Amino acid sequence: MSGLHPTLLRLDALAAHLTADEHVQAVLGLGSAGIETHRFDEHSDIDFFVVVDNTATKEQYLRDVSWLVGFGGEVAHSFVNDPNGRKALFADGLFVEYAIFTPDQLAAVPIAGARVVWSRTESELAPGSPAVPSATAIDTVDFHLNEALTNLFVGLHRESRGERLTAMRFIQVYAVDRVLALVRLDPASHLDHPDRFEATRRIEHARLPTDLPLHRMAPGYAHNVAAAGAVLDWLTTHHTTNPSITRAIHHLIDEQQRPSPW
Repeated sequence: MSGLHPTLLRLDALAAHLTADEHVQAVLGLGSAGIETHRFDEHSDIDFFVVVDNTATKEQYLRDVSWLVGFGGEVAHSFVNDPNGRKALFADGLFVEYAIFTPDQLAAVPIAGARVVWSRTESELAPGSPAVPSATAIDTVDFHLNEALTNLFVGLHRESRGERLTAMRFIQVYAVDRVLALVRLDPASHLDHPDRFEATRRIEHARLPTDLPLHRMAPGYAHNVAAAGAVLDWLTTHHTTNPSITRAIHHLIDEQQRPSPW
């Protein structure tokens, strides 16, 4: 397909790399890497599925990320964000999110707008019908910490693009939700009648072992960059974070705070 953004062409390069493995059946692009490639720009990440022949191959591809070399560049940070997949940040700034499925599993996945980047056969792939995916079942410090960091990363890129409302949600809602999950998992936290469906309930009345500056983490629509800095400060103060993703977030914050030359 011609006219693709140069960064998105790296997904084609990955697909070409994976053709050498006969267990890989297809590579699908999603989101702005799906059928709406016109939306892809320098602030986009690459969402994709890899379809493999069996569950043994799936487990291998989930466990070993060396195949991501097909994108070109070096993986600086990667973590499990879903039972079926991972997120990864490359040293050059490329950010990807992917899942691995067998054909039978793919048929049950609720997705829309998928694009076949490459398929080993001419047979029609059958992704499931559009639906809202269920919430992740992963409830660990590692997941919530890294999910918060990647929420900040994506949110700041959307702020750079001028998408302030979605940036606010990623930074001041999604990332803060992950902070609240980390607070909940801390055995030293004493929550006031915690609500299993709504983590924000009565958080102001909790007795916590550390300061939780919610007024700085959620200052509102016009203050996304400051909010991202506050959330990042809390995460790095109370948890050990991957230096590559942390540096990338600091860089985005610094870029936003730099005075305009005009």
